Amino acid sequence: MNKLPEMVEQYLQIRRAQGSTAVDVGRILAKFCDYVQASQDTALTVQLAVGFATDKEGLSDRSIALRLSAVRGFCRWAQTIDHTIEVPPGGLLKARKSRNVPYIYTPEEVSELLDASLRLHPSFRAKTMAVLIGLMAATGIRTGEACALDIGDLNPVASTLRITGKYGKIRLLPPHPTTMTALKAYTEFRTGLAPAANCPALLVSSRGNRLRATHVDESFREILTHTSLSQHSRKCRPRLTDLRHTFAVNTMLDAYASGQDPRKILPVLSTWMGHSLLADTYWYLGCTPALMRAAAQRLESEES
Repeated sequence: MNKLPEMVEQYLQIRRAQGSTAVDVGRILAKFCDYVQASQDTALTVQLAVGFATDKEGLSDRSIALRLSAVRGFCRWAQTIDHTIEVPPGGLLKARKSRNVPYIYTPEEVSELLDASLRLHPSFRAKTMAVLIGLMAATGIRTGEACALDIGDLNPVASTLRITGKYGKIRLLPPHPTTMTALKAYTEFRTGLAPAANCPALLVSSRGNRLRATHVDESFREILTHTSLSQHSRKCRPRLTDLRHTFAVNTMLDAYASGQDPRKILPVLSTWMGHSLLADTYWYLGCTPALMRAAAQRLESEES
């Protein structure tokens, strides 16, 4: 047991040599070493591993399962050196699926995001992020779909936007005229800039390269620091992907408010969002009190 930290470091070195950063696993195993030392146990047992995984109060089921998984991986390797080490069985502590609650933006909050994006530096980055946020809010397309757009996907004559979705599926969307105007203005703006002139992507970075989702997320977090937006709860905070949720929810709310049949609008929305199954679209509409109220009111009016 005195050699545990040394064994952990050796295990992490092997993980790194295999291409894994092992950062999170390393943090967990460092805490495991402290826990074992404090417990004064003389053997690595399943009971000890489970005790460590569940020791800290307030951890989610997923966090507990991840802690045990990290220890299990180490024990499997360590058992080849010391056969007395017990390996926790797989699936001993299962993590229940936990999804974030979508943050549904108000029109005022979307406007605030657009204004805040223009405060980024350099100005080209600010302009690009403003167009990206506006495009996602107006069309509900995915971040990856927006980054994958090429200039040739924009058809100003037909007023359509060709979207390449998951698994290479292509769909044509007719964005609102104001969205098309903003996109055409952006293409004229970027064409005159030398770094972006030879890049086929519609939305480009300040270096003239295609936008990457990781860099977009970093810019979005910076944008949030210039707004009054804050998380509603631990599982509900402003995210870029929630613009897609907001689009889906508002589309259905508009259907209820205008007296349209939601059962006819839903398949159209599903096609627009690039879903093959209605169940995928329902996922974007769940956990939304306003939509649930609208559905309940429609049901009451139909029954009366």
